[in-house]
Amino acid sequence: MDMTREQLAAAGSAAGMIVIVVCGLLVAGALVAAVRLGSGVRRRESPPPRSADQPTLPATGPVREESEIREPNEVPRAGSDGTRLTPHQLGNAPTRTGEDQTRRRW
Repeated sequence: MDMTREQLAAAGSAAGMIVIVVCGLLVAGALVAAVRLGSGVRRRESPPPRSADQPTLPATGPVREESEIREPNEVPRAGSDGTRLTPHQLGNAPTRTGEDQTRRRW
């Protein structure tokens, strides 16, 4: 029988176990260091706001959403000579409050 192969296999197994244990200890040490670093950073941060620092409702109560029907301004027509209007002649396109404020149903 050749015992050298069995001895090498057993020795390799022990070395492999040692490597695994050392790597496990390194990972555990890195995790402990990360937790300590995180707690130190959190200790240096400002504390969370107290309930007195939180915003409060106005005395009139909650603000409601306002809804209205808007109508666009008409686009000016081109002159009688047929020239096209340029963008700077159109200006911005504001809207105005519509005369009929009833909501349209489709």
